[in-house]
Amino acid sequence: MTPKLILSRVSRRPVRILISACAVAIVTFVTYRVVPVNMTTAGFVYLLLVLVIASTWGFAESAVTSVLAYVAFDFFFVPPVPAFGAAKTEDWVALFSFLATSLIASRLSATIKRRTCEAVSAEQALRQTQADLAHVNRMTTMGELTASLAHEVNQPIAAAITDANTCLRWLKPDDPNVQEARDAASRILKDAKRAADIVSRISLLFKKGIAQQELVDVNEVIQEMFVLLRNEANRYSIYVRSDCASDLPKIMADRVQLQQVFMNLILNAIDAMKVVNTVRELTIKSERRGHNDVLISVSDTGMGLPAEQADQIFNAFFTTKPQGTGMGLRISRSIVESHGGRLWAENNSPRGASFHFTLSSKAAAHE
Repeated sequence: MTPKLILSRVSRRPVRILISACAVAIVTFVTYRVVPVNMTTAGFVYLLLVLVIASTWGFAESAVTSVLAYVAFDFFFVPPVPAFGAAKTEDWVALFSFLATSLIASRLSATIKRRTCEAVSAEQALRQTQADLAHVNRMTTMGELTASLAHEVNQPIAAAITDANTCLRWLKPDDPNVQEARDAASRILKDAKRAADIVSRISLLFKKGIAQQELVDVNEVIQEMFVLLRNEANRYSIYVRSDCASDLPKIMADRVQLQQVFMNLILNAIDAMKVVNTVRELTIKSERRGHNDVLISVSDTGMGLPAEQADQIFNAFFTTKPQGTGMGLRISRSIVESHGGRLWAENNSPRGASFHFTLSSKAAAHE
């Protein structure tokens, strides 16, 4: 533990002033008795002490330290020694220069410290606000997907019930078939695990908290979102296709935030294809870009980007949906940029739109 850290834990001003006075006394004793130094060196040491006090506590404590240091500097180091007052005009100039410099440095250091603390507090508040907004966006989206998510959970549960009944039939007392019963029980375990995995993924999206960085397999996240959103795509007869490269590097990222980006982009693509009467196809592609970057594309065959408003789709509160909040794409871009990437969109030919974003594995390489 450093001396500065110890000092920063002292909270009461009278105690701080007393400690400041003791610090001046210690510096005076060391520079005058233990390791005698000249006037210039002593002034520098006192000034350094004033700066440490100012940056650790504040202007009041550093001002007191400045006055005490001025008195000690005058008495012990400015000729005639030891006595108050100076024998020469230049020594008086040195004294008042020291006092003025220490007071000005105290004020500047205290101001810098205060503004730094304010900036840190503002940044923390901004991050918390962004996290809360992203959480609200996830809650809203998950609420809209209640029916689809319930269907995804019901499927493995229904399969497990069927396998349980099959297992009971194979275990009839008159003619039991242990092997068939064992196979049915294995399928029950598999279905139960599948249901638990789906619930776990849904729970992660409902989770509220600070970002947690970890090594993430992007293709794995894509498959997880396919499982959660598959039934939503089936409701509108949308064919879902993935084209995932096998040589992708892992990304240092927050898994839940990446899931939110994929969920926003996939649901936007589904919404864009609800009203078209042609072939509906959703394609998610991942590929390696250079040595460290991963490029992900989400493409659809829907209505495409709004004419003459394509540059506004990432603006906050801009939406083309009757029930939209206009925050999904804005939040998605913020998440991608916070991971060192870039998110953009373009129209497809002859129809539809593609959203592309990059992620970098450089952060993972430094781990």
